[in-house]
Amino acid sequence: MGWKVRLKPGEGAEIQRISKLLRSLGLHTVCEESLCPNILDCWRKGATTFLILGDICTRGCRFCYVKKGKPLPPDPSEPARIAEAVRRLGLRYVTITSVTRDDLPDGGASHYARVVKAVKGIGGVKVEVLTPDFGGVREHVELVASSGVDVYAHNIEAVRRITPLVRDPRAGYEQSLNVLRYVKEYDECIVTKSSILLGLGEEKEEVVEAMRDLVSVGVDVLVLSQYLRPSPKQVKVARHYSLGEFKEFEMRAYSLGFKYVLAHPLARTSYRAEEVYEAVRRKMHCPSRAS
Repeated sequence: MGWKVRLKPGEGAEIQRISKLLRSLGLHTVCEESLCPNILDCWRKGATTFLILGDICTRGCRFCYVKKGKPLPPDPSEPARIAEAVRRLGLRYVTITSVTRDDLPDGGASHYARVVKAVKGIGGVKVEVLTPDFGGVREHVELVASSGVDVYAHNIEAVRRITPLVRDPRAGYEQSLNVLRYVKEYDECIVTKSSILLGLGEEKEEVVEAMRDLVSVGVDVLVLSQYLRPSPKQVKVARHYSLGEFKEFEMRAYSLGFKYVLAHPLARTSYRAEEVYEAVRRKMHCPSRAS
């Protein structure tokens, strides 16, 4: 499936150029921060994932490597700086994600909306967001959905039974399903996406149950990936799934009604995002969305 990518002649210098530009603008990408194995493939295709609202999370999910603590206030110049980076890099597809900000009255929803609008103002750019749950507040979810997003992603992360064991107590399984439901009820033509980490102690039947739950709230794209323990501080891997098992899950997911499924140990929510978006839009019978 081409998940591991080798450098081609001259690409090392290009990657350094991109990184240098991002640093000069004081920006961070999840691609770099998480040491994503797919970074080169995405950057070659003119796509990247920006991390907004700082790098300190207010929650403490047991599988996550992100720093926890008291974050700084949102930077009002961040939307303009991200738009400038998108323009100078000539990006066609951008994903915006963040840490969870329970310290903010709207969870950071208004900042998300400002970033999306700034990027959309360039013209010709598709924008995907991968948001936290905003405390399950419908108005906050709709604020982001109304900003011009093409894809709205929110990850349930784990199956129902495992959720309280590995996610922060403020993150609920039903709450995450509601976020995705709110988006589709606001605008059924926004592509929705969610991801499940496998290997946290779930049973296969529970994965299928979670798939059904996601289909029931209108999710278009499912991403299944292997949980890889980032450090000894995070919860241990309960099981490593084989490629054959991922393929079985993929086939089952399609049979349940998902429009697109990415199932691979190294799959990530925003991997091949533009390709996935275009494929799903062809199946949705919705009018073309303005860039």
